[in-house]
Amino acid sequence: MSKETLTIPNISCGHCVSAIEAELAKMEGVSSVKADAETKTVTVQWDAPASIERVRATLTEINYPAQ
Repeated sequence: MSKETLTIPNISCGHCVSAIEAELAKMEGVSSVKADAETKTVTVQWDAPASIERVRATLTEINYPAQ
């Protein structure tokens, strides 16, 4: 299992958190997603076939690109 915490500068509210968590949770292999508007981060745990590249691509697609 892999785990990564990413900085998402444009998280600003609970809606942002909900949108990010819902989209990433849909990904096959993702077992845990926790976004935080206060720290502007998202922590993701996954196994294959998910990957950090796919997580980052999904975040970009939903307009929450990671730094």
